[in-house]
Amino acid sequence: MLTLGGPSYRYCDGRSRRSFLKLGALAMGGLGLPGLLRAEQAAGIGRSHKAVIMVYLSGGISHQDTFDLKPEAPAEIRGEFNPIDTALPGVRFGELLPMLSRSADKLAVIRSIVGLRDEHTSWQNLTGYPMTQAQREGKPHFGSVVSRVQGVVDPVVPPFVDLFPTMQHRPYNSGGPGHLGLSYAGARLGDGDQELMTQTTVEPARFDRRRALLDRFDDWRRDVDSQPVAGLDAFYQRAFNVLTSDTVARALDVTKEDPKVRDRYGIGSSKHLGDGAPMWNDQLLMARRLVEAGARVVTVAYGFWDTHGNNFNHLRNHLPLFDQGISALVDDIHARGLDQDVTVVVWGEFGRTPKVNKDAGRDHWAPVSNALIAGGGLNVGQVIGSTDKHAAYAVASPIHYQDVLATVYHAMGIDPHAFVDDLAGRPIPILPSTARPIRALI
Repeated sequence: MLTLGGPSYRYCDGRSRRSFLKLGALAMGGLGLPGLLRAEQAAGIGRSHKAVIMVYLSGGISHQDTFDLKPEAPAEIRGEFNPIDTALPGVRFGELLPMLSRSADKLAVIRSIVGLRDEHTSWQNLTGYPMTQAQREGKPHFGSVVSRVQGVVDPVVPPFVDLFPTMQHRPYNSGGPGHLGLSYAGARLGDGDQELMTQTTVEPARFDRRRALLDRFDDWRRDVDSQPVAGLDAFYQRAFNVLTSDTVARALDVTKEDPKVRDRYGIGSSKHLGDGAPMWNDQLLMARRLVEAGARVVTVAYGFWDTHGNNFNHLRNHLPLFDQGISALVDDIHARGLDQDVTVVVWGEFGRTPKVNKDAGRDHWAPVSNALIAGGGLNVGQVIGSTDKHAAYAVASPIHYQDVLATVYHAMGIDPHAFVDDLAGRPIPILPSTARPIRALI
């Protein structure tokens, strides 16, 4: 649930201020766009439904053992896995990725991402800025930018849905809307909210209780000091409409999917790994169903890849499910004719050290990392960039991580150098002028 920061105080009914601010997670996030909706309605038009599904690999996956193997390197560099051929001639992935290897013609693999800091956060991937800078300057989540610029496709479907659960390592969790204001935050559907939205598993009385709690918003708001909640009452009815509509509930209910499709994804588990995310492949399927229902941005946190020790056994245990789920998502986007409109991005906060440490692990390595991109009408079926013989540094076509987000914005039809107004009406650039869409993909 979306939680606004601040101290925790108890009201007489036993609810804390913080719990109150968590009550309206769906009500307060990504739903308040009345001006945009009125303008669209007056013009008698909608907007094209471009969308993006971003899968964040919490902890930073080992690029040397997945998409950039170095079989000729010394043993302490190359690790324990062998490369296998893919659908792209001359391109090889790790042996634990046979399904993605067969789908490689639908992927662009970027092997030369640079510019990342050694910080265990999702903020660089989701905002385009390091966490401390993003927090200091109010840089918004890219989903909030898309919500602000493009608005909704369907009035009862949030334009930005965040499926991140609350992870133990707090910086893995999503950043907020920053200077855009709370009305452009994502609708948080992690931590059990899927159950709330799936109406078949929730008693109607629970919705009545939720409405009663939201009805108390005006009374409680005057007791909440120094919190960015001004104006949220304008989004109350819209939020409840989302809660009571079955559109999002149907999208989240993967039991309604063709059993063969769900089996192709693999189900996984909602149990967290380490201090990071679960490997819950149902969420990958939910993401596809949500964009079909009208969401523009869906973000998924997936797995735990901070393998300082036992790297190779960890990957043996977890890469097969990753391989199944990500390849299923990519193949599904194509099978359903969404590959021109839906962009899929899969990446983490950095790579891993070339040299295997004394604990059979790989440590943090910010100088270079990988990303997978599919769909979006982009030029996939290629590898972009390369690293040296130890997969330590980019030697061809270095791609700044901000360029990945610039490409996402471009695929969404948004100029990454455009400006959006903050709460005070000041124009703020979406990304720095140095960020450019990746030419090879466009």
